[in-house]
Amino acid sequence: MARITVEDCLTKVPNRFILVNMVAKRVRQIREGSEYLVSSPKNEDVVVSLREVAAGKVVLKPENEMEEEPATESATEPETEPETEKEELDAEV
Repeated sequence: MARITVEDCLTKVPNRFILVNMVAKRVRQIREGSEYLVSSPKNEDVVVSLREVAAGKVVLKPENEMEEEPATESATEPETEPETEKEELDAEV
């Protein structure tokens, strides 16, 4: 089977940074038990994920869909509510 390159994937994804993020998330899904979306025996999970992106099987969600989803524990930025609670606690002391 031919080698997969980043350039092959960049035709489907706008930039390298988003590509890395997408592939990392997909690798986690595969390692947690998700099935492969392309037939790629004897390859590492990272290579399979790159092949899936290049094949168009893994796509980037539009920003408006991402905003509508509820926040998960893996969110990198905390919401503003905990900061206000902290301020309230400081005011009570």
